[in-house]
Amino acid sequence: MTPASPEVTPAQHAALRMTSISKRFGPVQALRDVCITVRAGTVHALVGENGAGKSTLMKILAGVYQPDTGAIEIHGRPQSFAHPAQALEAGISMIYQELDLAEHLTVAENIFLGAEPGGPLPFTISHKQMMARAAGLAQRFSFDIDPAAKVEDLATGDCQIVEILKALRHHASILVMDEPTSSLSEREAKRLFEVVRRLRREGLAIVYISHRLEEIIDLADQVSVLRDGALVHCEQAARLDIPKIVHYMVGRELTDFFPTRAAQVGAVLLQVQGLSSEAGIRDISFEVRRGEIVGVAGLVGAGRTEVARAIFGVDKRTGGQITLDGRALNIRSPADAIASGIALLTEDRKRTGLCLELPCSWNITLPNLDCIGFKPFLKPAQENRLAGDVGARIAIKWSSPAAVAASLSGGNQQKLLIARWLLANSEFLIFDEPTRGIDVGAKTEVYGLLNRLAEEGKAILFISSELPELFGIADRLLVMRRGRLVGNLVTKQTTPEEVMHLAAVEEKT
Repeated sequence: MTPASPEVTPAQHAALRMTSISKRFGPVQALRDVCITVRAGTVHALVGENGAGKSTLMKILAGVYQPDTGAIEIHGRPQSFAHPAQALEAGISMIYQELDLAEHLTVAENIFLGAEPGGPLPFTISHKQMMARAAGLAQRFSFDIDPAAKVEDLATGDCQIVEILKALRHHASILVMDEPTSSLSEREAKRLFEVVRRLRREGLAIVYISHRLEEIIDLADQVSVLRDGALVHCEQAARLDIPKIVHYMVGRELTDFFPTRAAQVGAVLLQVQGLSSEAGIRDISFEVRRGEIVGVAGLVGAGRTEVARAIFGVDKRTGGQITLDGRALNIRSPADAIASGIALLTEDRKRTGLCLELPCSWNITLPNLDCIGFKPFLKPAQENRLAGDVGARIAIKWSSPAAVAASLSGGNQQKLLIARWLLANSEFLIFDEPTRGIDVGAKTEVYGLLNRLAEEGKAILFISSELPELFGIADRLLVMRRGRLVGNLVTKQTTPEEVMHLAAVEEKT
């Protein structure tokens, strides 16, 4: 397919040209002869399924990788970057999909890492000046965040804001945003969109990568679509709609985006009564039946993840009782939860889910060594076979189970976590934001997998920030607000408006 030529105005010069970019990693051809042009004062969206080559292309631009073939021009001047510092000096700043923060440092220290303001004496740092500059930067872009807070104490959404502020600190002419809203609340995302539009008016060239196609339609001037490492389409965003973009991304029409719910709801499997924890949830009571998918809705900070962490033994309970299949559980750690048949797919696969530098097979079998008979010695061949079998079941794209987890795309990394709990054969599964940062094709696979697990008689708690997918997949909806359960609704008997009212509006007493 020959990419269409996007229309531009004469006043918009080419800030970036990438011509005939190719890149191979061993047997995998990640990019094939890709050409894109990004003009100053525009938002250029880059879309495609996980593994299509989007992040690889931008990492070449940022100097992380070097292309096998091809050329880069910045404002008309040929450039080649041996390392990221050279790209940064050339005016290129990138916000990566996977957060890259020093968790033991403060927000301000992360923002100014490597460029700390000097103190009154040689070789000293002015922390007061650094805090003031960080506060001023956050205020300029309307982000409500404490510069003195430790990153390790921040929620995922706040960590994403720190990454954005790090990029905005540099006076870049080209800004790459790789899934910048994946961890933001709706309010924070709208604020970010205002920032993007302001930067566009100031003449920045912005490359915007997102799986949230409604954002692409709303923000972008141009859209380039990658599929299997090649550019397959480029067109003005005003001429596109979501079905067209999806068609170019996957090479086919996506029908039945949400599967038909055919599972038979059975007896109560999990019962939670009066659950409270040190993390701030209070007096939570609900139940989940076999064959049932129960969604959890609420704004960022409402306590959704904290409920999951309390059930799984991550956060210490201060009250309440958890019963599984009629058995009262005394869960004091994740090991207790796993042994009881409870699984948790965490919301942040990098920080709390995967060991990215270990083989995929190890990531899958790590919590399952006892139940698959590896004592007293590990058997690598058997481990790879078991990981390969469960990986094939959910179509993980890897060179082999021995490949390191970091080499996989974001969507396939998410599948590693799912494979882990499929191997464990857990009865009650908690999925916390399982579709965050994965493409529309991978989302349909996740929804189908959830549906199949429910049909097998599993009970599922499904936490999501996206109301459309909660309404598309869940049988019931639990609504959280400020650490309390404020709604327990049958999905077919409620509306998104009612859910948002419960989640956001404090009732007067």
